[in-house]
Amino acid sequence: MTIRRRTVDSGGVPLAVYEQGDPADPTVVLVHGYPDTHTVWDDIAADLAGDHHVVRYDVRGAGRSGAPADRSGYRLPLLGADLLAVAGAVSPDAPVHVVAHDWGSIQSWEAVTEPGAHHRIASYTSLSGPSLDHIGHWIRHRTRRPTPRHLRQLAVQGVHSWYITAFHLPYLAPAVWRLLLARAWPLVLQRLEDVPPRPGHPQPTLTRDAVRGIELYRANFRPVLRRPRERRTEVPVQLVTLRRDRYVSPFLSEGLERWAPNLTRRTLDAGHWSALLEKGATVAHLVREHVGRVADGRTQGPPESGRLVVVTGGGSGIGRATALAFAAQGDRVVVCDLDLAAAERTAEACAAAAPGAAAYRVDVSDGPAVDAFARQVAEAHGVPDVVVNNAGIGHAGSFLQTTEKEWQRVLDVNLWGVIHGCRAFGSLMVERGEGGHIVNLASAAAYLPATSLAAYATSKAGVLMLSDCLRAELVPHRIAVSAVCPGIVDTGITRTTTFSGLDPEAQAARQAKASKAYARRGFPPEKVAAEIVRAVRTRRAFVPVTVEAKAAHLLGRISPRLLRRLARLDVG
Repeated sequence: MTIRRRTVDSGGVPLAVYEQGDPADPTVVLVHGYPDTHTVWDDIAADLAGDHHVVRYDVRGAGRSGAPADRSGYRLPLLGADLLAVAGAVSPDAPVHVVAHDWGSIQSWEAVTEPGAHHRIASYTSLSGPSLDHIGHWIRHRTRRPTPRHLRQLAVQGVHSWYITAFHLPYLAPAVWRLLLARAWPLVLQRLEDVPPRPGHPQPTLTRDAVRGIELYRANFRPVLRRPRERRTEVPVQLVTLRRDRYVSPFLSEGLERWAPNLTRRTLDAGHWSALLEKGATVAHLVREHVGRVADGRTQGPPESGRLVVVTGGGSGIGRATALAFAAQGDRVVVCDLDLAAAERTAEACAAAAPGAAAYRVDVSDGPAVDAFARQVAEAHGVPDVVVNNAGIGHAGSFLQTTEKEWQRVLDVNLWGVIHGCRAFGSLMVERGEGGHIVNLASAAAYLPATSLAAYATSKAGVLMLSDCLRAELVPHRIAVSAVCPGIVDTGITRTTTFSGLDPEAQAARQAKASKAYARRGFPPEKVAAEIVRAVRTRRAFVPVTVEAKAAHLLGRISPRLLRRLARLDVG
C-alpha cells in the first residue's frame, strides 16, 4: 500500500508525517516512543490500513522531523501540541483515534488530558507510557502512606527506571549512545526482547535520535514529578499492560480511573518493544476493537476476563476443587468429565464466582475426542492459559494379578489421557505464542513403589517423566509445566477404584475399606487445589502434596535402597 508523506508545522518545528489507507475511513494516529521513529509501527500500520486512515509521524527531534533549538523545546505542552497539530492537518473535520507507545504515550497523555480534548481525540490506546502527572500523584500517595506494599512498589519501579537517572548525568548518556549503545542496540533488542533486526528498524538515524531524545527526560521528569498537575480526560482510554515490560510496572496504573473514568484495561503477553515488533497483529486487533466500541457509542469495554482454565476430570474430587479455586480468583473455567452431569454441577458452581464457565463430556482416553474438545474450546472460549490434566482412575493389584485389559484401562486414562491433553492444548498454546501453563496430576505413587499398585504407580511415573520432558521442550515458548504429586487425599477415587482378582462383592468391600482409610486421613481435595493454584502462580515444576508425599520424595533422594525395601510391604 502506498505511503504518502507530508510535512506539518508545529510551532516552527517541521514534523514528517506519513499516511496510508483511505482518508474517508476513521483516522488512527500512531505516536512512537524513544529512541524509535515512525517505522516501529510498520506492522500495525499495515494491518490497520485496510479499514482505517493510518497516520504516523516522527516526533520532534527524531527521524526526518526537525529538532528544537534547546531543551525547552521538548517540554510536554509542546509535544502535546504537536499531536494536535498533526490531527488537525490530517483530519480537520473529524476527531482522530490515537495509539501511542513509550514516550509517544507520555506525550499523548498531555494532549488527551487537555480541556476539551474529546472534541479532537475520539479515543486513546496507551502502551507502556503513563502520564508523568499521574505518576507524580502515584508517588505522592505512596510516600504519604508508606505501607509495605507501597514501599515495595516504589522500590521495584525505582529499579526498573534506573536508566532515567542515567539520562540525567551530564555527558555520560550521549557518550554511551555515540560510542557503544547505538551499534549494540540490535543485539540488545534481540537478547532482551527476542526481536530480531529488520529493514528500517533500528533506523539509520538511531544515534542522532537517541542523543536528541535524552532531552525528553531532562526537560520533563523532574519538573513534572515535583509539581504534578491535575490532568483528567473524558476521552475513552484503552490501557494495554504488557506482562513482560522491563521498564513500566503494571502497578503504575493503579488508580488510573481517577484520571480517566472511561477506562478499558487489556493485558498482552509481550515485552516493551516486542508488543509492536512481534505482536503487531494482536495490537492492531485491540485498537480495532476499541475504535469500534467508541464508534458504537460505548466509552468502556467489558472488564478484562481472567485467565481461561481447562480442567479435565472436573466433575468431582481434586478436579472439582481445582476448578472452583481458579474460579474464585476470577478465572473463566471450562471443565470436562466422563460424567456430564457432574461436570455441569461444577461449572454452575464456578459461574457463581466467575461468569463464563462451561462443561463438556469427554473421554480423555480417546485421542481424537480430546483433539475435538480442544478445538471446540478454542473456538467457543479461546485458547486456554492454564490446562490441568487431572482426570484419572484408581486400580490396585500386583503385577502378576493385573490383567492386560486392566493395564490397558489404567494406562489409557492415567497416562494417555495426560498425553492427549498435553498434545492437543499444548499445540494451541504454542501456536498462539503467548505462553501458558500445563499442570499434570501425577501421584506420590510415581516415586513410591508398592507391590499392590503396579499399574497405577507405573502410569503416574509416566506422567511425572512426561512432565519433565515436556517442560524442557516448552521453555522457549514460555509455557510452564508442573507435575503435582498428592499422597493420600480424601476424594471419591477410592469408591471407583478397581482391584485385580476380586469378585464384585469383594471389590465393594475393598472399596469401602479404602474409602474409610482415606476419610480417616482427612486431607481434603481443596488443599491440593490450593497447591495447584500456587504452582501456576510461582511456575513451580514439581509439587509434592501431603506429608507422606514429601517424606517419600525426600527418602528417595536420601536412601533409594530403603525406599525399595518399603515397596515390599503390602499396603493394599
